[in-house]
Amino acid sequence: MKALTITGYSTALFSTWYFVEELGLLLDAGDGVSATLLQKSRKISHVFISHADRDHLTGLLQLNQLNARDGFPVICYPRDGGSYPALEAFSKRFDPHVSGTVWMPVAPGDEIRIKEDILVVPLRNEHVRAAPDVVRSLGYKVMQTRRKLRPELAGLTQEDIRRIGKEQGKEKTTMEVRRNILCYSGDTPVASPETWQDAEILIHEATFLGGDEVIEHPSYKNLHSRLEEVIEMVSATNVQQLVLGHFSSRYAPEQIDQSIRQLCERHALNIPVFRVLPGQTVRDILNNTPVNK
Repeated sequence: MKALTITGYSTALFSTWYFVEELGLLLDAGDGVSATLLQKSRKISHVFISHADRDHLTGLLQLNQLNARDGFPVICYPRDGGSYPALEAFSKRFDPHVSGTVWMPVAPGDEIRIKEDILVVPLRNEHVRAAPDVVRSLGYKVMQTRRKLRPELAGLTQEDIRRIGKEQGKEKTTMEVRRNILCYSGDTPVASPETWQDAEILIHEATFLGGDEVIEHPSYKNLHSRLEEVIEMVSATNVQQLVLGHFSSRYAPEQIDQSIRQLCERHALNIPVFRVLPGQTVRDILNNTPVNK
């Protein structure tokens, strides 16, 4: 797959969304997403919401009103969040023509295929405190799939392989291989490095820079990440590119960039690191100059 074109806006408390153009994929739907993307918002076929904080879903009603058609968009949301059925009911009363939109509760263990070779896997995170069997906050992995010949058949002729497939089914001749092309943390405290292993791109929140700052949302006591923890965690993975966002607006751009550079040097993180600064929309994020280069 060619390089992904990712456009995003992410400022803690105000709005977060990321649009992956080639996949028709929107990760969260904060305020301003439709006004920014304009006609490109018509490319969105699937929306994955991480949690029900208003800064992650207040753009959803307008996006849906402008782009609803039979079967699309498919709006995937944490299974046990009560806000989403309420939004669905309201939107259908307010704009009857959006009745074709699909609202889909999802949970860890699900696999949502958004294209023939692309599926999205929900991951539980701990942003919203909840019992182990209650799903209210999610991150997501985007996987590209393909079929390859089973290794035990590598020495056989094409004729033998076709015969086995005809007699026993194609599943006996090929196996699925998955490539982790994109991960999205959502709002979350830092997880173990294994959570994001093999990700070609990781989009991760970094609400606070570090030190002794609180990592709880001041109103709802939901948990967030510190930049220092994120950089340390990613340095223990094989993630190829890192996109940081959801910074608190208390920080100046120069302060954020300086912290990123210092922490990358401290933890010997040599991969490209990009950032979405507070109050700024960044188009084609991965085509910008990394902060640490």
